[in-house]
Amino acid sequence: MNLKERAFSLKRDIPAIYLALKSTQTPVTAKLLAFITVVLALSPIDLIPDFIPVLGYLDDVLLLPALIALTVRLIPAEILEDCRGRAEGMWQNRKPQTWPFALPVVGVWILVLWLIGKAVL
Repeated sequence: MNLKERAFSLKRDIPAIYLALKSTQTPVTAKLLAFITVVLALSPIDLIPDFIPVLGYLDDVLLLPALIALTVRLIPAEILEDCRGRAEGMWQNRKPQTWPFALPVVGVWILVLWLIGKAVL
């Protein structure tokens, strides 16, 4: 599988991970990682802003694909195949509301700023 096919596969797995997150059969550790993965994938705000040289693209190029691959490994195969089947064309006609997924990212940034302010003062 070349790099382009692998990237398409990872992009296709995001709706399946979202459905696995909502499934009652998914183990708790997989659900936790699926939540983090879905939040980072669908959030309109990056965890590391892109204007920061090199580090800005780290979450897009390394962190997100690694999280998707790890989440796919933690979800049992039969659940993942069922979710992949239900996810076919799931978001083709309309994209999901992404602003609710930005709230955890904003929360992380507020926590970081608070910790920096506390350390300075």
